[in-house]
Amino acid sequence: MSVTHLSRVKDALSIYCHKRVLVLLLLGFSAGLPLMLVFSTLSFWLREAGIDRTAIGYFSWIALAYGIKWAWSPLVDRLSLPFFTRFLGRRRGWMLFAQLLLVVAIFGMSQSDPVKDLERLALFALMVAFASATQDIVIDAFRIDSAPEKMQAALAAAYQVGYRSAMIIATAGALTIAAWVDPNSEVYDLASWQTAYLVMAGLMSVGIITTLMSREPVVESKEADAKEAELKLALSKKYPKFIAAGISWLYTASILPFIDFFKRYGRSAVLILLLISCYRISDIVMGIMANVFYVDMGFAKSEIATISKVYGLIMTLVGAGAGGILLARYGTMKILFLGAFMVAVTNLLFAYQAMIGYNVPLLTMVISIDNFSAGVATAAFIAYLSSLTSSGYSATQYALLSSIMLLFPKFVAGFSGAYIDAFGYINFFVGASIIGFPVLGLIVLVQKYAPHPSHDIRNDKLATNTSVEGEKQAPKV
Repeated sequence: MSVTHLSRVKDALSIYCHKRVLVLLLLGFSAGLPLMLVFSTLSFWLREAGIDRTAIGYFSWIALAYGIKWAWSPLVDRLSLPFFTRFLGRRRGWMLFAQLLLVVAIFGMSQSDPVKDLERLALFALMVAFASATQDIVIDAFRIDSAPEKMQAALAAAYQVGYRSAMIIATAGALTIAAWVDPNSEVYDLASWQTAYLVMAGLMSVGIITTLMSREPVVESKEADAKEAELKLALSKKYPKFIAAGISWLYTASILPFIDFFKRYGRSAVLILLLISCYRISDIVMGIMANVFYVDMGFAKSEIATISKVYGLIMTLVGAGAGGILLARYGTMKILFLGAFMVAVTNLLFAYQAMIGYNVPLLTMVISIDNFSAGVATAAFIAYLSSLTSSGYSATQYALLSSIMLLFPKFVAGFSGAYIDAFGYINFFVGASIIGFPVLGLIVLVQKYAPHPSHDIRNDKLATNTSVEGEKQAPKV
């Protein structure tokens, strides 16, 4: 490899030496840890405690908090928290508040007994889900406000590495701790699970320390503040002051983010929303039937777990990292196109797997390539969604956009089983590939007709700081 090529590789990788990348890595860990504690790990604990499957099924509804987090995302953008906002700023203040609430809630779960008081455990689990979803909202806003668009894929990749690592610790790690406290797996021991959750509460200190040591991003809210004050003044002539203040705040927090989005993009906003709602259709439609396909092909649970959790996880993270490097070099739209193309094409590999049937080496290769493609596409898509938001409304707009991206694909995916029953797996995977190609046309249209998000003063300053700090390459919080 020539000196020139080595220099280019070094320059491409240097983006991961930036201190903001480390911050997002650690915040990703803080975000990923609580999810499994109210999901699969909690289900394991409840079943081992002898709780019936019906009740465990009801517990899964707690995770719905993550799907409706957009409902309270305006609070993160517009509501100042006493003490927290004053001393830490809007983003870090909300982050620390959510993290402290998580520590209290996870500690509460660790002190609960599902056999004697299942309702108490459910209440603390609901607190964990709410605080965790709130933390997700504010970390997304923090990431968007902290760096220019060209760094967003790298930050998203670091976030995913931290998030996935925390999920492993919250599942395999929690089970290992419980087994270490009580090696006898045949007898239920409450203390072992309480110890595991107590350790998980302690691990939330990673996020708290990161939040305290990180730098508050610049949030440009002057325009929103001015409009809120103007509306409040106008309404105070007709209504009491507290009513005028409430209406003006609600309008600024909930309505103005929509107006801002459509004002900036005009008619092309519909085209952008169409792209967002369709971008992940190929992998979501395929993914909903992936595990069913593996079982029908004769693969054992241990084989599926090893291939998907080890090779699949590694390749997803590698793909996300590659996406961050490529985006920094070639720009968002080109890598967005590349990611969509790779995801659509790799679905054809599953059609080939369906033709061959049971073959572990082939499945390993197929899952590895598919997850690498998904990693690239996800990194690019997160960067694109981030570029569409405005600084003053980033929490609200990103929460809404990220919810829109799942609605249509999830609806279409609901017909996957019926399609397979009627036409078989080979036709299903070919179809899942074909429906991904129109997305490429949408990307071309958006690139041609939709105005690219203009960088504000905040991003210009960040870009300048990035170049200086990149030269220093000081990976510290």
